[in-house]
Amino acid sequence: MKIREDRVARAYIEACLAELDAPKPGNVHRFAPGHRMSLTDFAQSAEASAAPIAASGARVGVRVRAAVAATLSAVGQNTNLGIILLCAPLAAAVELAHVALRPALAGVLDSLDKADAADVFSAIAAANPGGLGRATRHDVNAPATATLREAMAEAADRDRIARQYVTAYEDIFSLGLPALAAARGRQSDPSWSTLAVYLTFLAAAPDTHILRKFDAPTAEAVRREAANWRDAFAAARDPAGMTEDLLGWDASLKARGINPGTSADLTVATLFAAGLSAMLGDKCAATILPSRANDD
Repeated sequence: MKIREDRVARAYIEACLAELDAPKPGNVHRFAPGHRMSLTDFAQSAEASAAPIAASGARVGVRVRAAVAATLSAVGQNTNLGIILLCAPLAAAVELAHVALRPALAGVLDSLDKADAADVFSAIAAANPGGLGRATRHDVNAPATATLREAMAEAADRDRIARQYVTAYEDIFSLGLPALAAARGRQSDPSWSTLAVYLTFLAAAPDTHILRKFDAPTAEAVRREAANWRDAFAAARDPAGMTEDLLGWDASLKARGINPGTSADLTVATLFAAGLSAMLGDKCAATILPSRANDD
């Protein structure tokens, strides 16, 4: 099935905007800004990076580099590097998929080469994410000496986004999409389904953005808090009643400069994967997230 480029771009924008509608503690959302970034910054970033992400026939590295450049031109700061890194392979995969997205994604990841690594290294260096530091091997400020997947494998034990490149997005397909399906079975408001996915990721493992900027005890403390919130949220008859307390935790995290950015990025990728799978006619995914991007 040939998926039109504009539909992929629209699905990407929808996933980015849907993530902003949920009151994700510690991260930017429509209820509160944070970390010197606003809702407008993220909305503009989604619009600016959509075309490069969806560019038909483009290699993953080219998509990433162009999307980061478009974002920096639009908002002047790094707002969405993790989102771009996760969504570019998904967008490339949907062009090759017949019914199921993941087998095509695995093929895209297997085909990543040194040119992809060079483009992605350049994009990461330009975005200059907080807590990046230097690496002994495969440093983004040095020429690429391995394929992109090999470089990601080197970082997979300390970076959850890199881990997706070597596991064919195991966290998205085994954690995110099932959590989204379960939440949509309980809630009619999409924002609560999105929050359920975010809390699932944040509770499952220490957020690696927090790990980079702080330390393991801080990331683990946030993970434990998130597990309690995840369980309380799943048990709540009306999650709207939890909004005030969620926003209190949100304010506390932001006051300490703690941003679970990796969990937010994985949430966007989950929403994007669900939308793309629905386009392909994957019946299982289509029940997870009916997407307006299906419409011509």
